[in-house]
Amino acid sequence: MQAILVAFLQGRRLLLAAAGVFLLCGSAVATPQSDPVVLQLKHTHQFQFAGYYAAVEKGFYREAGLDVTIREGSDGDAPERAVLSGEAQFGTGSSTLLLSRLAGRPLVVLAVVFQHSPYALAMRQQGAAPDLRALIGKRIMLGPRADRLNMADELVAYLKKEGIAPERLERVEHSYNPNDLISGRVDAMSIYTTNEPDYLDRARFPYDIYSPRAAGIDFYGDNLFTSEQELSANPDRVKAFRAASMRGWQYAMSHQEEMVDLILAKYTRKHDRQHLLYEARQMVPLVQPVLVEVGYMNPDRWQHIADVYTALGQVPRGASFNGFLYNTDSGPNLVWLYRILGVAATLLLLGAGVHVALLARERGRAAEAIRTGEERFRTMFEAVPMGIALIDPKSGTFSDANPRWLDITGRTAAQLAQCSWRDIVHPDDLAACAVQMQRLQEREIPGFRNTNRLIRGDGSIVWVEASVVPLDADKPGPRVKLCMIEDVTDQKETEALIWQQANFDPLTQLPNRRMFLDRLQQGIVKCRRDGSRIAILFIDLDHFKEVNDTLGHHQGDVLLVDAARRIGACVRESDTVARLGGDEFTVILPQLHDAERVETIAQNILDSLLAPFPLEGEQAFISASIGITLYPDDAGSVEDLLKHADQAMYAAKGAGRNRFSYFTPALQVAALHRMRLTNDLRSAIKGEQLKLYFQPIVHLGTGAIHKAEALLRWEHPQRGLVSPLEFIPLAESSGLIVDIGQWVFNESLRWVQRWRRDVHAQFQVSLNQSPVEFQREGGSYDVWLRALRQLGVPGQAIVVEITEGLLLDASTMVTDKLLQLRDAGIQVALDDFGTGYSSLSYLNKFDIDYLKIDRSFTRNLAPDSSDMALSEAIIVMAHKLGLDVIAEGVETAEQRDLLAAAGCDYGQGYLFARPMPAEQFDALLLGQRAAAAAG
Repeated sequence: MQAILVAFLQGRRLLLAAAGVFLLCGSAVATPQSDPVVLQLKHTHQFQFAGYYAAVEKGFYREAGLDVTIREGSDGDAPERAVLSGEAQFGTGSSTLLLSRLAGRPLVVLAVVFQHSPYALAMRQQGAAPDLRALIGKRIMLGPRADRLNMADELVAYLKKEGIAPERLERVEHSYNPNDLISGRVDAMSIYTTNEPDYLDRARFPYDIYSPRAAGIDFYGDNLFTSEQELSANPDRVKAFRAASMRGWQYAMSHQEEMVDLILAKYTRKHDRQHLLYEARQMVPLVQPVLVEVGYMNPDRWQHIADVYTALGQVPRGASFNGFLYNTDSGPNLVWLYRILGVAATLLLLGAGVHVALLARERGRAAEAIRTGEERFRTMFEAVPMGIALIDPKSGTFSDANPRWLDITGRTAAQLAQCSWRDIVHPDDLAACAVQMQRLQEREIPGFRNTNRLIRGDGSIVWVEASVVPLDADKPGPRVKLCMIEDVTDQKETEALIWQQANFDPLTQLPNRRMFLDRLQQGIVKCRRDGSRIAILFIDLDHFKEVNDTLGHHQGDVLLVDAARRIGACVRESDTVARLGGDEFTVILPQLHDAERVETIAQNILDSLLAPFPLEGEQAFISASIGITLYPDDAGSVEDLLKHADQAMYAAKGAGRNRFSYFTPALQVAALHRMRLTNDLRSAIKGEQLKLYFQPIVHLGTGAIHKAEALLRWEHPQRGLVSPLEFIPLAESSGLIVDIGQWVFNESLRWVQRWRRDVHAQFQVSLNQSPVEFQREGGSYDVWLRALRQLGVPGQAIVVEITEGLLLDASTMVTDKLLQLRDAGIQVALDDFGTGYSSLSYLNKFDIDYLKIDRSFTRNLAPDSSDMALSEAIIVMAHKLGLDVIAEGVETAEQRDLLAAAGCDYGQGYLFARPMPAEQFDALLLGQRAAAAAG
């Protein structure tokens, strides 16, 4: 456009000279007729097709001589059927068009609208880290099997690349209804990421999205296509339709709200305005209007798509798709120009012989041609959709400007005439523009192009892309400047939004992990230069999960926002506070000269977070654990600094929370020890290193042993016997506790089956169950119950011991598991009773069979002591509620007698026996039976 205008303005004198030639040649301009064409969409009306609506509404098709009808689609095959049958000249389709072409259907892709496919898989969030392989054996909707253009191929290729064969899935006919995923009718479904996540978000449904792009499968999305017949018969119409459509897409992506209002007014009200705006925003990173010219397509990308189909066995290797891609670079046909020039040359020779009397008439015609040319220039100058103005070389004022320039700058012609270009350029951009103008005036550069801000007449700011070139470039002295501008405010806002989303946490508006790492790296570079230090604070909120679980995720988000505000208030503006995700925050303290300031800031953060958080009529209380590491004292790289800060934070958490801890080399040693011990624990089950010990539970009235507690021991091949206090937390944090718990159950079941047969028909074994194991998402006792049925052992043979803390979480999951145990006959014991947060309401609400008095009460038992009074109260209360009582830690005969006198049912402790290997305990039971038979 710039080159055309400059050439037009500089060549106006040539127009005068050529006018006589074209007058002699004669010319007739026919009024273009509107050519009716049909565009067939592949779905119902939505923002996905906004570019075509814009081309209709803004008259781009009409200017191209086209009368376009846009038809909704009923299924994915509709566009291809309509175009091949001639019912429509153009259609929209997915990258599966390539399969149709290779199958012999004469289709030609004209332009790519979505540079990346929006198709993905949505799956219910499982609570742990996202795992696509969890789909194996599950019900999934990929697309209707009768529809070839449903993008199932793209997703099937993705699943295969991730090692999931389609036959390992239970495929369900696609309903395109997100409620089927929300209600649990299916476990996963293919979705269009531009609109369907909005439905899931509105339903507050937790989900994970898996995109084929994560596995390197990068298909194109919506493609504009036609047939070879249409291209051959009407090449100019195809070219005009493509250009007008792409022009419409440029407009639609820059005027999203206007297009949403248009869709609601003229096309469909199936979706509300909020949903259409959501779709528009999600399309920006897929269409990439800022980075890529709309319509651009890369043959190498199509070859990548063909390679994926080859891997699926749908396309033979080396198949050619020549002719499938429309060639937009074909040059213009210049035959007409040569003919005109030939005729002009002939007529000029003939004109030399015309009588001199005809010159007067020709001068009149030339004058008319000049007038007509001026009118045409003025029409183009005023109608072009680009702002154009002429700038005086000396004063810098505007000698002329078209309506679009006035519209962009928000001024009338009279107001603009009083302005210099310096008056309307934003002060922050003025210096750079002045330098460029000076270089242009001094002929150092032929012209320049930049993006800057202008101040409109009402004081608002508009971003423009400006091109400035001189007119009469060959003339000496000052030259008039032609300035052309385009309004790119929407584009700039989109770029700013993309940058904001890429670098800031959307909830707290703090820098996210990406920006945090960038600022930390910059700070390290500066420290290396000036020899200063940096402190990194790694902050984890204590008890945040309880707030989320009890008050809901929305209130949890409110707490996170308030916590971010409190942390930010404790540091300087030059410091960085970031949110890494979840309830983890970090602080960078650069230019550190006084290490004591770090402790002051850390303590201020702890104190500020201790204050109650008001949440919808409730008050939530949390604290924080902070790990501190210093550069360059503790590490020299970003990775090591963060790792050490994390280790220090866990040390603060392990020391009781609500405190800060500095990194020390001992923490690194301990972390390395934990890592190695965890790795060894992974092979402990297969290596038969785990051993089951049993401690008898003695009936205080008879002295009989009809119960025992199973206790786990780990005999490490190098370290010897490892304490459960050391390896059980590692098993919980690594998830190994689930496999270990199953092993303990299997071993206990084998022994209790033997003892119920050989020792006592009502023998019971108690199993300790970790809170992590009990509360895991999706866990149930189905495996246990099947094992009990297979061995013919009743549920009453097993007692599950849980801690009091589990009853604090009165969630449906906890209640359901306790009910499942009760229904199976498995009994429940409440371990360490009296040391936690239990209340009588929990004992009444849940099905508890045994209370185990904690050893801290038993240890100090004496007549008339407070511990004796508490123990008696517990025993009386338990019996009133129909519960039996087991006293732990019985080590003396006096303790046994006092408990028996108080009515305690069972005792367990070193007085009776220490925990012993299963074989030794088996011999003890058999000896007891033999002694009883002999007596």
